[in-house]
Amino acid sequence: MKVFFVLAAATALSLPAYAFDADAANKALKDQGCTKCHSIDKSKKGPSYQKVAAKYKGKADAMEKLKTQMTTSPKVKLDDGSEEEHKVFKGSDAAMKNLIEFILAQ
Repeated sequence: MKVFFVLAAATALSLPAYAFDADAANKALKDQGCTKCHSIDKSKKGPSYQKVAAKYKGKADAMEKLKTQMTTSPKVKLDDGSEEEHKVFKGSDAAMKNLIEFILAQ
């Protein structure tokens, strides 16, 4: 029994802990127009949020990379091979942090 608790604790410590408000994140996705190019589980013009989360899984700089993507309007390559400028997130820092944590938890 002790082994189970030790393994459970070790597993919990190795996973990133994201505390996000899913309802607020989904509202931000819609309000910011993110759902035009992204969805949770299907690729559209852009990758699904599950693909984004998989790309950054275990990377210490994941939050910062996504924040940069959302605030600097970089050129992004779309699944069809074309390029366009990524739209800038126009919400509060707290709303952006919540949204990034939501995306990384997918």
